[in-house]
Amino acid sequence: MKQRARLWDGITDREVDHLAQRDHADPHRVLGAHPVDGGTVLRAWRPRADAVAVSLADGRLLPMERIHDAGLWAVWTESAVTDRRYRIESVFEGVSWSSLEPWNFLPTLGPVDEYLFGEGRHWNLHQRLGAHPREVDGVPGVSFAVWAPNARAVSVIGDWNLWDPATHPLRRIGGLGLWEIFVPDVPTGARYKFDLVTSSGESLRKSDPYASFAELRPGQASVVFASRHVWRDDAWIASRTSRSAQSAPMSIYEVHAGSWRRGEDDRWLTWRELAPLLADHVASLGFTHVELMPVGEHPFDASWGYQVTGYFAPTARYGDPDDLRAFVDHLHGRGIGVIVDWVPAHFPKDTFALGRFDGTALFEHLDPRQGEHPDWGTFVFNYGRREVRNFLLASARAWIADFHFDGLRVDAVASMLYLDYSRTQDGWVPNPHGGRENLDAVSLLHELNALLHGDFPGVAVIAEESTAWPAVTRPVYVGGLGFTLKWNMGWMHDTLRYFQHDPVHRRHHHHELTFGLLYAFSEHFVLPLSHDEVVHGKGSMLGKMPGDRWQRFANLRALYGWMWCHPGRKLLFMGSEFGAPAEWSEERGLDWSLLDDPMHRGVSALLTDLNQLYRSTGALWRLDDSGEGFRWIEADDQAQSVFSFVRYGAAGEVAALCVLNATPVVRENYRLGVPREGRWREAINTDSAIYGGSDVGNSGAVETVEVASHGQPRSVTLRLPPLGMLVLIHEPLSQVMRAGR
Repeated sequence: MKQRARLWDGITDREVDHLAQRDHADPHRVLGAHPVDGGTVLRAWRPRADAVAVSLADGRLLPMERIHDAGLWAVWTESAVTDRRYRIESVFEGVSWSSLEPWNFLPTLGPVDEYLFGEGRHWNLHQRLGAHPREVDGVPGVSFAVWAPNARAVSVIGDWNLWDPATHPLRRIGGLGLWEIFVPDVPTGARYKFDLVTSSGESLRKSDPYASFAELRPGQASVVFASRHVWRDDAWIASRTSRSAQSAPMSIYEVHAGSWRRGEDDRWLTWRELAPLLADHVASLGFTHVELMPVGEHPFDASWGYQVTGYFAPTARYGDPDDLRAFVDHLHGRGIGVIVDWVPAHFPKDTFALGRFDGTALFEHLDPRQGEHPDWGTFVFNYGRREVRNFLLASARAWIADFHFDGLRVDAVASMLYLDYSRTQDGWVPNPHGGRENLDAVSLLHELNALLHGDFPGVAVIAEESTAWPAVTRPVYVGGLGFTLKWNMGWMHDTLRYFQHDPVHRRHHHHELTFGLLYAFSEHFVLPLSHDEVVHGKGSMLGKMPGDRWQRFANLRALYGWMWCHPGRKLLFMGSEFGAPAEWSEERGLDWSLLDDPMHRGVSALLTDLNQLYRSTGALWRLDDSGEGFRWIEADDQAQSVFSFVRYGAAGEVAALCVLNATPVVRENYRLGVPREGRWREAINTDSAIYGGSDVGNSGAVETVEVASHGQPRSVTLRLPPLGMLVLIHEPLSQVMRAGR
């Protein structure tokens, strides 16, 4: 009787019943080594074992007694057991299994974690929750932790425990619903999930919301991972920190990693394979940045990454997280910034992921009018819940802190801002003031931008926002949303609509190119010709252009010339830089053989020259956000479909004269007033023969004459090429005379 009392000291049958039912909130209280009656009782949970023994660190092997039919085994020894490296040796159907036990280790989460999480400002949350290889008291293993406040029980299941939820139940820490366990001997690379028992007794198997890696679809398990990457981009980060993303030229090449280029057997390239190839291409074209479509783990290829299940885990499609780190490191070493798409607006309903995570609407709203998105068939985050806000903010911060990205492009901001976005009249819930503004989302975006700009100077946070919401790129402290930049969707729609008109009709749509200048300086804008414009039946950039083959290419070159002259940073989707004729598809790589064709090669050559001129000419970017940097020369020549304006830089910098002839008619002796005397050098002519054009131009330069025009005391006479864009750079008269020209 005394021996049995020792084995049961401090525990009850009811607690063992809870272990058996998998709803004991603190299995460490029952299991492991506990001092009893001058010695130590050791208990283990092995429901399916035929025999169990304890192998102590001092070499002793102590057979254990099954003290409860549900699977509780115990033994008492008169010595103190302080070495936690004892092993449980069990036999099941003739198979032996040896393992270190987790029950003697203190929690790996502490009061500070709980406090910060409860406050919604645990910015390194993913470094505490999730799976983290570590050594505790000399014992290697993995600490697992997750947030599941409404679960009755949580277990971690994986390769090492035969996916048995009875083996490693987690203990509940504090009152916020955090669960944790340290499991010895779990190796890096092990697959795992969390098995949760809901309040109704249902068992759910979920991937880890805070995982740093996951297995490749169709697998759904999370993967234990520890980074070994040593960063080599200190100089790049220091340079980024010293400058503002709003005050430097920015020309962005948007990329879908899986379809930019394919390897043999049409396979995806890994990040390490992709890095030198992409860096060479981007550097040769002169782009300043690459923007990656979402790289978080996602189950469905055709979502392009916009239906995210891994908010801290890069997709396994292209390698492990260190492969992505190596990719970013390599591009930084080549002087190229890297931006990544981030998706806080919605998440998919896949049952293994975030949705109804602990059996309740944990990350999302329960009411479908608030918690579901009709356009995408997805859940919407509950932005008003502190723990959910913390999850999202920690995710955003992790992509920059852990992967050194230079910015986030925040997807679908408009859908976050408006409660009635794409919903029927009775399909949404007004805010407390009766309005349509999502005040919780606004507050989240304020916090996001303040956090990222404060912690990572020089990083860009870019909004894909398509409405007239005011002050998107104004600082939070003056009432703005706080974004660095905003996609100019109005410019994109108007510009593409204009260029798709047959030139004979463009005189009736002249305002579609001029209207954007009425608001061009109201925000800090990016001009996007993104992936969204070359899918779903919209045709490629080249395919949108009217006319015969020659005219389509001429129109495309003129469009790019207009874009690079227009105020605003530039973004162009891959394939558009050489005039891909077909719509983009994620299922195939780009057709690089097109560069053997002179017309396609000419588009690429033009982009290279436009980027070089853009980056070297302050007038084309320095005052992008100020009306002081722009002056129309002729905005109203709709009869001839000609547009002309001047771009200015800082004091002492050369000016740029930009002229578009949007018809296939050569305009001879076209007079334009100019603000400065001297020589205007033809730096770009999109009709040049080297780009595939007809080579109508101005012999390299024109000089001003004292003939007033367009309100200016002097003017130049130009020969405007058909469907062509000219960029002329001012050279002062004194400079021309010194050069002897």
